[in-house]
Amino acid sequence: MGDSCFHCGDEIKDRIVFDEKSFCCSGCITVYEIFSENDLTSYYDLEKSPGATPKETEGKFDFLSNQKIVDKLLEFNDGNVQIISLYIPHIHCSSCIWILENLYKLKPEINASQVDFPKKNVRITYDSGKISLQELVKFLSKIGYEPYISLDDYETGKKHINRSLIYKLGVAGFAFGNVMFLSFPEYFEVSEYWLDQYKGLFRWLMFAFSLPVVFYVAQDYFISAYKGLRAKILNIDVPLALGIVVLFVRSTLEIIFDWGTGFFDSLTGLLFFLTLGKFFQQKTYSFLSFERDYKSYFPIGITRMTSEGKEENVHVHDIEKGDKLLIRNEELIPVDGILINGNARIDYSFVTGESEAVSKESGDKLFAGGKQVSGIIEMEALKTVSQSYLTKLWSNDVFQTNKEHSFTRLIDHISQYFTVVLLLIAFSASAFWLFLDVTTAINVFTAVLIIACPCALAMSTPFTLGNLLRIFGNKRFYLKNAGVIEQLAKADTVIFDKTGTITSNKKSSINYEGIILSPEEESLLKNTLRASNHPLSRTLYSMLAEYDIVALDEYTETIGKGMEASHQHQKMKVGSAHFVGDNTSQPSLNTAVHISSNNEYKGRYIFYNEYREGVSDLFSEFGKEYHISILSGDNEGEKERLRKLLPKKTEMLFNQKPENKLQHIKSLQEQGRKVIMVGDGLNDAGALAQSEVGIAISENVNVFSPACDAILDASKFQQLHQFITAAKKSITVIKVSIVLSFLYNIVGLFFAVTGQLSPIIAAILMPLSSISIIVFATICTNVIGRRIK
Repeated sequence: MGDSCFHCGDEIKDRIVFDEKSFCCSGCITVYEIFSENDLTSYYDLEKSPGATPKETEGKFDFLSNQKIVDKLLEFNDGNVQIISLYIPHIHCSSCIWILENLYKLKPEINASQVDFPKKNVRITYDSGKISLQELVKFLSKIGYEPYISLDDYETGKKHINRSLIYKLGVAGFAFGNVMFLSFPEYFEVSEYWLDQYKGLFRWLMFAFSLPVVFYVAQDYFISAYKGLRAKILNIDVPLALGIVVLFVRSTLEIIFDWGTGFFDSLTGLLFFLTLGKFFQQKTYSFLSFERDYKSYFPIGITRMTSEGKEENVHVHDIEKGDKLLIRNEELIPVDGILINGNARIDYSFVTGESEAVSKESGDKLFAGGKQVSGIIEMEALKTVSQSYLTKLWSNDVFQTNKEHSFTRLIDHISQYFTVVLLLIAFSASAFWLFLDVTTAINVFTAVLIIACPCALAMSTPFTLGNLLRIFGNKRFYLKNAGVIEQLAKADTVIFDKTGTITSNKKSSINYEGIILSPEEESLLKNTLRASNHPLSRTLYSMLAEYDIVALDEYTETIGKGMEASHQHQKMKVGSAHFVGDNTSQPSLNTAVHISSNNEYKGRYIFYNEYREGVSDLFSEFGKEYHISILSGDNEGEKERLRKLLPKKTEMLFNQKPENKLQHIKSLQEQGRKVIMVGDGLNDAGALAQSEVGIAISENVNVFSPACDAILDASKFQQLHQFITAAKKSITVIKVSIVLSFLYNIVGLFFAVTGQLSPIIAAILMPLSSISIIVFATICTNVIGRRIK
């Protein structure tokens, strides 16, 4: 074999030497030069010859000069910042991930890039003023990562239907059936006529039928094993590939030297059942992946304006093209649209990572995922909502914290040594049997390599947690990812905010104390409250009389203190007594919202809170095994009432600012406690992010926040303890699944090492063990889910 290309690894026909290295073409040299000039040659240290030969793309991407097509493909487009998600079929190894996530070093015009390895997808944020989408795609093609773009339906590029497994299953089944048929005469030791006349022919026919099985059906195992070895990693496909090679080589030698009929029946049967098992596993995974798409239903409430000018709270799924939407301060834009009116300052850090807010004028386009940070705006929806996009933002790595997932870490640790131990057992057992029976030694060696598989071990955690995620989602408890379940199970402390969390905004009663407001003042108050998402603001807003909607000239909301607005020389402040400038009135024993107009203190609205149904029972359940705290920004007026509702040992802290809540959680964590924080998702962002699990309570408001790990529908508040108990039980299911996986491997290895297990039976049992673990985990979690009433 000739030299291989330093960049792509292909065999060189016309050798080109550059920088004392061999290349197959000028394209590979160009890519190498680009990497060298940008000090990225460590790309080649991660894996030998990881690149691909750049393809000729002249004229291929001319269609990307059409702005209508570009607009259809872009995920985000605001001024000079554009975001595109591209499907790149060549992504195959750690080197690909490394180079694609370092594109900004090659092209300064690229701001950031993030690879989704399983989906072979890269999401690129770039400056469209300096590089067009067409130039970006051409650049990717130039370095060997040509994207697949379908104009008919862009999504089809990401959803290639892979029929190769079905074809391989057909080839393996056909070959296995024929080899078994040709093996019957030797099985039954028929007359001398067979032995003299057709023995050689039948054996060579079996050899011929095995060729497509070994070189086509089994190629995935060989490719995976080769890539693993090239990267100095012993992956699980190494022993399988080794077993297939041993069976084929041994069988071929037997028919060449007339030692016997070989193991072609075992070889073709092995690959048929391995492929069949893989097919069923794939079907099982795709079904459960579909079942697990629970996030399509999580509760983002939005306010829609009716044709009569009234406001109604609707679920985002009910948004239709042309709907007029009301976006309040600190609220997320759920769908692309056009700004109609209002002072729009949009924070797109959720989407682009850029924290500086962008000002927009009436008629400008707004994109889903932006957050309004300057009062209230009205917009018209241009399309229906894509919650898959919103949930992708919620799960964005930018907002992930390093919260350890112990089972994932344990299984990764085991998998590192699994293949090494397996190969040692296989070689030791076969060496022992070689002294007794060569045929048995071959069977033992192959059976050991096939029967022992960490697949069942690796699947126990994702399928248990994944199914529980789906169950929780159906019951309106939405978790950011599976790791949150582990954190819920470990927690020993639960902290609750008061207002809007354990109290219900819908059932509160309000009294006003102070100077009666003029109609103009009450109108401005109503419009000021209209812009806020705070639970008290929403409650008071709904109880005030109807007034004409006016566009505020200025609006500012200070988290944890209050808000101020102005309209036509009139100013309004709403919030705490200190915030509005009141230093004279007596403190209220109840929650109060204070009002000042044109810097003159007017009075206060006193709230008589109604606690959520079942709150006393819920705290009694938590009190048996958890440390409980109430952290409230309100005064101590409700303290005595809370004492009657809550367990005696409950810690209660009042007049807590957002930073005080965060510091309290930190101090608990320093004592070794694992904290769950339950809040409203608005004022508690810091505390929610600091805790091991931050749970935001949703009650007809947009609580979509990167700070929280979970969203709980307010109607399910009294079931919170049941959800956490279910999380604990799921960890028990994982532990049992891991024990079962070890038992499968130990029992299987015992029968394989003692020569009592044929390779074909091993091939049947291996996928069955994985599927049985999936079924066990799914049934157990379904039973756990049914117990959540």
